[in-house]
Amino acid sequence: MHATLSALFRPLNLAAMCTLFAVALSLRWLPTENAGLGWALLAAFTLAFFFHDAASARHRTLGHAVLIVQSVLALSLIALSPKVGTAQVLLVIWAVAITLAWPMQVVLAALVLADVTVYLILRTHGHPAALVVTLLYAGFQGFAMLCAHYALTAERARDALARVNADLLATRALLADSARDAERLRVARELHDVAGHKLTAMSLNLHVLAADPAFAARTEVAIAQRMARELLGDLRNVVHALRDAPGLDLATALHALAAPLPRPRLALDIDDRVRIDDPALAETVLRLVQEALTNSARHGDATQVQVALRDAAGALVVAIEDDGRLRGTLREGNGLSGMRERVEERGGQLHLARSERGALRIEAVLPR
Repeated sequence: MHATLSALFRPLNLAAMCTLFAVALSLRWLPTENAGLGWALLAAFTLAFFFHDAASARHRTLGHAVLIVQSVLALSLIALSPKVGTAQVLLVIWAVAITLAWPMQVVLAALVLADVTVYLILRTHGHPAALVVTLLYAGFQGFAMLCAHYALTAERARDALARVNADLLATRALLADSARDAERLRVARELHDVAGHKLTAMSLNLHVLAADPAFAARTEVAIAQRMARELLGDLRNVVHALRDAPGLDLATALHALAAPLPRPRLALDIDDRVRIDDPALAETVLRLVQEALTNSARHGDATQVQVALRDAAGALVVAIEDDGRLRGTLREGNGLSGMRERVEERGGQLHLARSERGALRIEAVLPR
């Protein structure tokens, strides 16, 4: 309910409601015999305008059909009241709607066709300034089209910037963790090779010293031997702990990837047995989740994406499923094809399926 109200009170819809209300007020100047049909056409246009988003969510072709119906209804109302002169503003609303849904070349062609039709309607009904009125509203349509186009471009640029920023944050987190892991290994090697070697040499020299009758009875030598053994044991424990670090912190990188995106939200479940030491494998998982988030936001209208990482027979299993609905047949676009290519480059397998609730389920098996 809250999402519906939010969509209803978007700036475009508020402006459209004000315009539709003004057109409704102007219908009182219609002849009595045309009033009923005029109200029916305006009501049908209003329903088609607000139904467009829901229709597009069900199927893209249905959304296009609704936009075409809007133009037919607007032109019919113009033909019904050519001398009133207010119904033409419906095409300004329509110009914004098609700019947000169609390529610019198609939008320009549709507007030219609609304006030519308006001109013929006005001329047929003997309007004294058919060309002037047509050009006037064509200018309004062009202004509305450009505003919608630049707003859409800015929104897409913002989303692209958010994705790039998320990518940089995730990559930075992964690189920082990889650098820390490499530093731990370097310190472990230095302790083992340098300090461990010298402590072993010291223990051997103390053993030789303790075997000398001149020092055998000295308690200091025995204490030094015991401390050397204990220190060598402590050093081995430290080296073992450094080498047994939990691997790359993939959870932090994945959360950093999803944080800047308004939706969908990332729900992450990583099994305790999963440990990733290979930065290339971590990068592959990162890109898989990134593409899944983008795909769910664009095509699945999802609010949450569940990502689970499991360790199975020496392979890493990445299972991804959102709470949206897959529209139409399951087809591999550029994103999913790129995902498959990335997985297969590592010798893995990618499985795509529709879940029981109609969402897209992605499962990638990556060899370790």
